[in-house]
Parts: sequence; C-alpha cells; structure tokens
Amino acid sequence: MTWNIPNILTVFRLLCAPGIALVFLFLPHPVADWLALGLFVGASLTDFVDGYIARAWNQMSRFGAMLDPIADKAMVVTALVVLAMNFGPTPLIIFPAAFILLRETFVSGLREFLGTTAGLLKVTKLAKWKTTAQMVSIAILLSYGLFSHYVGMGTFGMDGATIDGILAGEIADETGLRWKYYGMVWSYGGGITLLWVAALLTVITGIDYLRKAMPFLKEPTDD
Repeated sequence: MTWNIPNILTVFRLLCAPGIALVFLFLPHPVADWLALGLFVGASLTDFVDGYIARAWNQMSRFGAMLDPIADKAMVVTALVVLAMNFGPTPLIIFPAAFILLRETFVSGLREFLGTTAGLLKVTKLAKWKTTAQMVSIAILLSYGLFSHYVGMGTFGMDGATIDGILAGEIADETGLRWKYYGMVWSYGGGITLLWVAALLTVITGIDYLRKAMPFLKEPTDD
C-alpha cells in the first residue's frame, strides 16, 4: 500500500463516515449539525479531488481503486441513517434511502461474485451523476438541522400570531426569522426532491449493472 495524497484523502473520507454519526451522539445542536455538515461536505469534495490528483500525478493504485467506492458507500449509508434518525420515520426519506441501500448492497454483491470479471461493471457517467445527486441531496438535508434549530430559537417567547406576522412581512423581522424559515423550507423541499432523483438514478444504474452481469450469471449448459 502506498501512502500518497489520493489514498490519504480516501482514508480520510472513510473515517468521516462514522464521524458524521458520532457527532450527533456526543455533541448538542447546533454544534453537531455544523460538524456533520462540514465533515460530509469536506469528505464529498475529496471524492472528486483524489481521483483528479491520482490521474494528474499518475498516483493511481490498487489500494485506492479498492477503497474509493467503499468510502463513498460508507459515507452515503451512514449519512442516510443519520438523516432517518434526525427526521424520524418519514416515507419521504425512508423510501428513497431504502432503494439506495438496496442498490448499493446489490451492486457490491455483484462485483464480489463476478470477481476478476467485475471490470465489466465499471463506473458509468450516469453512476457518477448518481453519486453527485446523493451527496448534494444529503448535504442539503443536513443543513436543514441548522435552519430548524435557529428558527426554533428565534421564535422562543413568540406567540403564533407574532410568528405569522413576521413571516407575512407585517411585523418587523428583528431576529432574521423570515430568511431562516425559508431556508428551512427550501432545504427540506430541495433536499427531499434531489434525494428522490438520486434514488431514481440509483435504481436505473443498478438495473444497467445487472443487465451487463446477466451473461455471467447464467447456468452452464451441457453441449
């Protein structure tokens, strides 16, 4: 194993996966929200940087090729578990998350079964878009915790009529409640929408990989 910059970044991304969950166990809001978002966004950026450096500096390695998809999946899976925990059992997150987890497990199993012929399941451009959609949607949903926390703090001591008046623009917004509220709404709606798009791309790419693997899954026939 060679400890070059791409491999170090990949290991960092792998270690960020449990870190995203641990911050919510040991730290209060909104500190946990800030750290989880920072870890996830930072780790996501390394996914693009390490591949670029490996190609540009000719630092590609078998260790990096093996660990890179594992780090991606670990980060996405852990983040989805955290989101399901933070948002509760809402089908808007549980359903797409279930499809994403199913596909990732299925494709990993296919690659393991195919062994040396797994090269036919190379990452496609659509699969890269799938990964991007997953990471962006998760980052947006993680930011929801920040807005919701500050909206809650900003409304402390206010009655419902005052809150409605601020959001409607009829009462002076001295606490910045309006932009925090809209940030909460848009982060939730945008994150959920993009998560479903990611789930759709996940299913499509999973079917494509299965189609490519089918010739190697048929039972041998006697001549």
